[in-house]
Amino acid sequence: MAIERQHVKEQDKIERRHNFEPVESNLTEEQVKLEASRCLHCKNPRCVAGCPVNIQIPDFIKAVKDGDLNKAGEIIRQTSMLPSVCGRVCPQERQCEGQCVLGIKGEPVAIGALERYVGDNTKAEMPEIKPSGKNVAVVGSGCAGMTAACDLRKAGHDVEVFEALHELGGVLRYGIPPFRLPRVVLDREIENLKAMGVKFHTNVVVGKSITLKQLKEDGFDAIFICSGAGLPKMLHVPGENLNGVFSANEFLTRVNLMHAGQPDSPTPLRVGKKAAIFGGGNVAMDAARTAVRAGFEEVYIIYRRTEKELPARLEEIRHAKEEGIVFKFLYAPKEIIGEDGYVKSVELEVMELGEPDESGRRKPVATGKTEIMELDTVIVALGTGPNPIIQKSAEADGIEIITDKKGYITVDGETRATNIPTVYAGGDVAPVGESNAINAMGAGKKAAKAINELLSK
Repeated sequence: MAIERQHVKEQDKIERRHNFEPVESNLTEEQVKLEASRCLHCKNPRCVAGCPVNIQIPDFIKAVKDGDLNKAGEIIRQTSMLPSVCGRVCPQERQCEGQCVLGIKGEPVAIGALERYVGDNTKAEMPEIKPSGKNVAVVGSGCAGMTAACDLRKAGHDVEVFEALHELGGVLRYGIPPFRLPRVVLDREIENLKAMGVKFHTNVVVGKSITLKQLKEDGFDAIFICSGAGLPKMLHVPGENLNGVFSANEFLTRVNLMHAGQPDSPTPLRVGKKAAIFGGGNVAMDAARTAVRAGFEEVYIIYRRTEKELPARLEEIRHAKEEGIVFKFLYAPKEIIGEDGYVKSVELEVMELGEPDESGRRKPVATGKTEIMELDTVIVALGTGPNPIIQKSAEADGIEIITDKKGYITVDGETRATNIPTVYAGGDVAPVGESNAINAMGAGKKAAKAINELLSK
């Protein structure tokens, strides 16, 4: 408790508005040693229980403290092959760090920053692989897919990953901006999987390019579906079809994956003066901060509850405020108003908080008052749902994949098994708990464990 928590250095808040370079740098070597010395090495480490992939956190921190970074890297990679990714994008404050004993009376150990430092400064050792003679198909190359692919390959199976887009990484690449997750980091983690012998296929839309039935006929002994949830939820208000209205999914994909913010892009982005993002989660923060860097002069986040109810990480909210993004609370869109086919303004309903809803948060209620806000761009960040393409194509082949009323694939909570023998699902297409990178990785690990047990019989 006598040693204060160490904090990473951040890029100047004015300068970073004009570039996509990482906002945060790593801790220094001296800071890492100080931070590692803060760990109490509890006999019953709550931090491990708070990690969906059960990284042995006190053990890797002890190795850091002892000056053995390579050992620390080996300990982390026993359960997670994405330490540099998770150290940057995981909500540690609600998971491992949220369980840290030091956090009861002070600040928890900076587990995420230590994990990131170890991941960035150590190399993954390639495991000895004994061929099992079995083949597994993984549909999607995001967090769940890469994690499952790694564990399945370690077990000796031939693993082939099918990615719908032209680049690998799933939401880590098209959804999370490079100022939060540098592409060199993501590429390094993918290259490690390739070095292990995992095969990747891009531009393959399972359900369109190839069906579930065809994968089975091609001899795959098991299939893990982790195709994500790329179907955006929209506002359903008049004017939503106007030019200048984007889903956050489209906006971020065009900038992150297709480089639409650059002047020489083949699919350029029409940059206006004022942009409003509707939503309050991490995706809304990413979209707003990306809009600033794309060149919008004024960027607003409009949220129908108060700041207290914002679901985004506190760090992301702070960064957004530092970068000049204006938050407007207790407003909801009523109509998007256009001129010559383009967004001109939006009519906002003034809200107030009523009784709690099923989520436990107080429900926003319209007061009857409205305001007009001049805008030229609207970005909708209200979440996404599952694209039903795999389920529909399977149904056409006489295979019924059971889904819930929202269209998510129904799975067993522990094994991630679907109703179809040898077919498993996880990640955002079959969520269990909060939708984020580390939970998707946890789903990938559970599916891989179940598939390994199935194929060892």
